[in-house]
Amino acid sequence: MALRQENKERTREAIADTAWALFADRGFDAVTVADVARAAHVSQATVFNYFRTKEDLFFFRLEAFGEHLVAAVVERPARESVLDAVRRVLLQPGGLLAQVDAGDQQARDRLHTVHRVINESSALQARETISLTRTADLLAAHLLAESGRPNNLGARVDAQVVAHALLAIQRALVGIVRDIVLAGAVPPSFSAQLAEIGADAFTLLADGIEHYGSQGAQTQAST
Repeated sequence: MALRQENKERTREAIADTAWALFADRGFDAVTVADVARAAHVSQATVFNYFRTKEDLFFFRLEAFGEHLVAAVVERPARESVLDAVRRVLLQPGGLLAQVDAGDQQARDRLHTVHRVINESSALQARETISLTRTADLLAAHLLAESGRPNNLGARVDAQVVAHALLAIQRALVGIVRDIVLAGAVPPSFSAQLAEIGADAFTLLADGIEHYGSQGAQTQAST
């Protein structure tokens, strides 16, 4: 059974990798599922067995990361807060940006291509928003269940506010990366800078935003 599942995962990744190469070459909107199936040497039915939509072919790794993030919150150590668990996952070192910092030109090209393809497709932009919102909703559902509070409107709103506020940091960081990458202005040690920016954003949430934007807070921050 384990071997069968492993083979299915390999097939899934092979189809997704084939699709990504086509999207990178032609743009997302110009590629059909039939094109992907033909290039991957499988039937369209096989593609749809693994991916419900064409957008799934592009974003399945983002959604897998979202599931990993929620699982990290569910399985966090007893003394770790929800905020700390999300911060730990989102700001963990490594990934494509770290490879770019290390001078990997292929990683730099891939990073640019990913954001270029998304930027050129309104369908992908819409799906990205849906994927990030879905992760926040999954997190909110867990927080509500974990709280032990009655499933009333107040408890649901509280869980939604916390989950979406935390995931808004991910959304903001993705937007910053896209703007900088597409402008061709990736600075040295960008992943470290981004981690610092993200850490400051988590601190802002941890401390509370009651005074954010007030004249007194701005004056104090500038001194």
